[in-house]
Amino acid sequence: MKLNHLAKTVVLGLAVLLASSAFASNKGTLQVREPLEVNGQQLAPGEYQLRWDGTGSNVEVSFMLGKKEVAKASAKVVELDKASGYDAAVVDHASGKSTISGVRFAGKKYALAIGATEKAEMSGNSTK
Repeated sequence: MKLNHLAKTVVLGLAVLLASSAFASNKGTLQVREPLEVNGQQLAPGEYQLRWDGTGSNVEVSFMLGKKEVAKASAKVVELDKASGYDAAVVDHASGKSTISGVRFAGKKYALAIGATEKAEMSGNSTK
């Protein structure tokens, strides 16, 4: 009887651990040092919390400044060949504006490709 109770406790503990680690992987931090644009919305310098929701690799990412959502964009979770060494925004200057096209997170082997385009997805494995 005690063994059965112990087994249930261990299974429940693992389920809680897995659920909390899955939730933790859906958020990150990004320090913006210069004005940047994401999905047509301006981000002022500051520290942003990023949170994303979705099924599979397609997600909606919110850029939060404190408790206020200041920008939202569609994105694709892209697997990287190796973990990023630091948090970083991938910035595209092609349009004459500084636009965020991706975000990488320290110690994580995934990144967010903002805009969820095939081009952004393919560039996820490259090193810049």
